[in-house]
Amino acid sequence: MSDEPGEIGDVDDAADHAPEAGTLYDQARWTDDGEYEPLLAEKDSTEVEIGDDSPLPEDLTRDSLELPGLAEPELARHYTRLSQMNYGVDSGPFPLGSCTMKYNPKFTERVAALPGAAVHPDRSGESLQGTLELQAKLQDYLARIGGMDAVTLQPPAGAAGEFAGIRIAAAYHEANGDDRSEVVIPDSAHGTNFATAAMSGFDVVELPSDDDGRVDIEALEAAVGDDTAALMLTNPNTLGLFERDIERIADVVHDAGGLLYYDGANLNALLGRARPGDMGFDVMHYNVHKTFATPHGGGGPGAGPVGVVDELAPFLPTPHVRERAERSSADGSSGEQSGPREQPDGSGYERYEPEQTIGKVHGFSGNWLVLVRAYAYIARLGDAGLADASAKAVLNANYLASQIDYEVPYGPFHHEFVASAGEQDAADAAKRMLDYGVHPPTTKWPEIVDEALMTEPTEAETRGSLDDLAAAFNAVAAEDDAALEAAPERTAARRIDQVSAAREPRLSWHALDE
Repeated sequence: MSDEPGEIGDVDDAADHAPEAGTLYDQARWTDDGEYEPLLAEKDSTEVEIGDDSPLPEDLTRDSLELPGLAEPELARHYTRLSQMNYGVDSGPFPLGSCTMKYNPKFTERVAALPGAAVHPDRSGESLQGTLELQAKLQDYLARIGGMDAVTLQPPAGAAGEFAGIRIAAAYHEANGDDRSEVVIPDSAHGTNFATAAMSGFDVVELPSDDDGRVDIEALEAAVGDDTAALMLTNPNTLGLFERDIERIADVVHDAGGLLYYDGANLNALLGRARPGDMGFDVMHYNVHKTFATPHGGGGPGAGPVGVVDELAPFLPTPHVRERAERSSADGSSGEQSGPREQPDGSGYERYEPEQTIGKVHGFSGNWLVLVRAYAYIARLGDAGLADASAKAVLNANYLASQIDYEVPYGPFHHEFVASAGEQDAADAAKRMLDYGVHPPTTKWPEIVDEALMTEPTEAETRGSLDDLAAAFNAVAAEDDAALEAAPERTAARRIDQVSAAREPRLSWHALDE
């Protein structure tokens, strides 16, 4: 082996041997006569005797237990092999439109792992001052980003944020003696919007899109009235299109006495450039795990803070966090639930119950470590960094849309776009993309685009990774139905029965074996 500089790892030489974009690849898989990687206990196990002095009933105990007996290298290699059989955002782009599965910087993980972040939420307010301060500052950051007056951090996910937001709207109307039974929702809205309204006891009025893919103003004017509690709207919408008439939309809803609700799933398209509050929205939720920095998917983790205008602030969930105002010791009342002891200058932070609160929507103050990650991301990027992130989200979506061979019926876009697979089945096309080493987009939705391929490259991807994505799109677009219907062929798990997987899930290795 030569020690001459440039001979090992030479950049030019590596580039000469780089695989062409769009070439097929084989995902890691380990089989032995059709059997996959064994369980740890199947590799090597030891029977351990259990004593008979357990206080538990006999039917809940056993006499012995099989435990794995592996050396550390065997254990590390086992999990490394399993990780290589999965595709994640650390493997490559994850362009799931609407879901915003972006790469998240590792520094937020390090911040969340700091010893000081590991606090029990039921400690006294006096011993939680750092925690309460971070929460109060994050509330302020989010309020300023969204143009809201107050923010709760409690909801543990975007859908939970929606539910809390609509419950706040319902409580507001009820407090005003206003009996309203309907929530208006565009046909391009996220499915959770419809579920949220229905779970909150409202009738859903579906609003059709116009020919441009945006809210049909005439249809909106016909839909709203004395029964309208709120219009739930995403802006930009699920086609990646900004609602140009948003101020008129707000006027129509407000003139009817309703509230305007902002679904914050697409907020990363607006950071530092536009604020829902300035558009006329009264209540919104933030998907901080999507817009800011927490890897999400597979059910979590997440957080869905809710922002409101002043008029709705009294209805926020309890407890809420605020900075203690200076006051004399004579009044003796702070309204706090479990805040710190009175400081001589009234400094510090406290938890309190808003006057007309809708109650608790989650334990304590929400998913704490998810919120720590979001705070770290916002604090490190600052105003300029957040504005740069939104610029790159918009640029990446429009660049990728311009490079693929599938029809893209609407545009220009913000953070995402929806292409049409045309004569191909979108689900089959998505499965075939796996054979090209990339994760496919969201398929079959929104339904206003035939065979939809809903794609969001996010702000985190480079031009090189976008070119690889485009090459995969274009390779699949050129293939025949036979190739698509057989896909995927080169992945660890082959074509599955999606309907059966959803309706009859096998949630353990033993169930699969049976």
